[in-house]
Amino acid sequence: MTGTGFVYSSSELDAIAGARNYYRWITKRFAPYLGARVVEVGAGIGTYSEFLLGVPGTKQLTAVEPAANTFPVLREKLAAFPQAQALEGYFGDHAEELSADSVVAVNVLEHVEHDEEFLRLAWRVVVPGGTLLLFVPAVPAIFGTLDTAFEHHRRYTRPALRQKLESAGWSIERIDYMNLPGILPWFVVGRIMKWTSISSRSARFYDRVVIPVTSAIEEVIPIPIGQSLLAVARKPLR
Repeated sequence: MTGTGFVYSSSELDAIAGARNYYRWITKRFAPYLGARVVEVGAGIGTYSEFLLGVPGTKQLTAVEPAANTFPVLREKLAAFPQAQALEGYFGDHAEELSADSVVAVNVLEHVEHDEEFLRLAWRVVVPGGTLLLFVPAVPAIFGTLDTAFEHHRRYTRPALRQKLESAGWSIERIDYMNLPGILPWFVVGRIMKWTSISSRSARFYDRVVIPVTSAIEEVIPIPIGQSLLAVARKPLR
């Protein structure tokens, strides 16, 4: 057990571990704002850590993970990268000792009960001029059994996320909806069919068939709403 005593019981991490196109899309949006020293919070089994390490500008990655059952996998995966280290525990356990150009949290903030506190911690860790990069589920109206099974506290709207970021002292660079087609299937399986898990096969199908087309279109045409929100916020120089 870790010092947190926390075990992550959801199947979410395994289901989306093979979603390579999905993570490439997020990384493409993040890359222009990613600094040299990166802290990834809620790194899980290290699936997205590998994408961060693949960005040429990433010189140092610190991955923080509290779950007793996922941290050993993360630690083993990052052992192959000399510029990476894994820290066991919650973000707040290490915030005082961390300093970063960017803090990254992909599908993490919705798991945090007190998300405003998380945003304030990130502000303390990031150097002036540095960035906070978030990817979170959107559209509260589609919150369903999958969200509950995945231990989500909420889904976000763009105004709500903006307000929370600005209240914590962040300056907004961009907040974009992503993955418009994902709204309907999430509503159907979570609100009508009452699923509590997603199979790896279903996730791979969506990633390989839908995401390439969706990402190509949404890179050209802004969308008014989507299944997820991507936010980039900057800590002011003064």
